[in-house]
Amino acid sequence: MLNTKKQKELSKIISKEFEQLPEGEKLKECIQCGTCSGSCPVSFAMDYTPRQIIAMLRADMIEEVLKSDTVWICASCYLCGARCPAGINFTDFMYHLKRFGIKYGIGPKNKKAIKMAQDFGTVVSEHGRNFEAELIVRYNLRTNPFNFFKLIPLSIKMLLTNRMPFFPSKVKGAKYIRKVLKAKDAPRPAEKAEVAS
Repeated sequence: MLNTKKQKELSKIISKEFEQLPEGEKLKECIQCGTCSGSCPVSFAMDYTPRQIIAMLRADMIEEVLKSDTVWICASCYLCGARCPAGINFTDFMYHLKRFGIKYGIGPKNKKAIKMAQDFGTVVSEHGRNFEAELIVRYNLRTNPFNFFKLIPLSIKMLLTNRMPFFPSKVKGAKYIRKVLKAKDAPRPAEKAEVAS
């Protein structure tokens, strides 16, 4: 667990990062109306609603936010942002929080979501797009190799009905996607302060 000083340091870094995002300043304009939480189709499964996450970020409770399941449960439907009276695109902040959770190794007890996000990034970096068969193999090798046996019947059906390709299809310019993914992980000026758990 991070002490109060480390938590405030990390909160400062993340706040500066948020400010650098397009419309990042809008997070401060949240009026806590709860429209985002009421619109969210998966809020019932979250330990903190989107409205609560914003309040927690303002209160420098960054460790609690990163350890919550909420960040990883977000369905990325953008309904919260579409309905927000302040025009806050909350889904973009959720992606940013996932990136920080992975970077600092702070996440929920069940690390499967973090492993899935890492494997997804690796597959997209390699092929320029998602290749489901490889993602399934990578993820299950890291989490539960015996799960392959359960997936065999479904995999055969998907392959036979052309729902899942057997070989990956590369996109033009995959090397540029790799560059973008590498650049997003490069340290930025706002991250100069070293935060250790």
